[in-house]
Amino acid sequence: MLLPINDDNPLEGITHAYVTWALIAANVVVFLLVQHGYRPEIDIASAFGYGAIPAVVTHAAVLPDEYVRLPSELTLVSYMFLHGGWLHLIGNMAFLWVFGDNVEDALGHARFLAFYLLCGIAGGLAHAFAVPESPAPLIGASAGVSGLVGAYLMLHPNVRIWVLVFLRIPLRIPAIWPLGAWIAFQLWNLIAAGDEETAWWAHMGGLIAGAALIVVMRRKGVPLWVLTRDGTPDGHPPV
Repeated sequence: MLLPINDDNPLEGITHAYVTWALIAANVVVFLLVQHGYRPEIDIASAFGYGAIPAVVTHAAVLPDEYVRLPSELTLVSYMFLHGGWLHLIGNMAFLWVFGDNVEDALGHARFLAFYLLCGIAGGLAHAFAVPESPAPLIGASAGVSGLVGAYLMLHPNVRIWVLVFLRIPLRIPAIWPLGAWIAFQLWNLIAAGDEETAWWAHMGGLIAGAALIVVMRRKGVPLWVLTRDGTPDGHPPV
């Protein structure tokens, strides 16, 4: 429903978002070389081998030997770099591109990488414990990306961002509105989704982890809930 495409939020503590770029590159490389552009007929092995399977993570079941690629604990990281198709990949990478650089700016490079992985792990665990006997592999960067959403709202709720509404209508509005709507959408689906395929608990686990971790992991002197900067509503001259 809402796809972020740009934000007016310059970097202050770093010159380049190297880790954000590296994460985007890693996701694309894995999608192309490991998942072969996600062709289902040949991608079963990678989904089961590197995805986080709740029943295996909670030790309710054992993965057949022919699918084992990593210890189940490590799949809580590897699943973040797999995707279920081009749209899944592009959507997650758009969020990572728009919001990752400013969260990396607030944390520094090394702590940003740790932050992103911890959000993904938290989301994977939330999903695993929500459906502990599920045999379906969890894949996608959504939990890590959800952590970025939580952190960005804690840092820059009033910075104006460009979003595509319904992938067609461009709007430039304060971040709190589209991201707040995104969170409300996650909560609604968490309540109403039932047995749908999307792992809404993973999204919420990553979101909560991101909002909490940014409080304790941000660089010294980085403020939270910056509503104005230089006397303007979004930190930039009005246009």
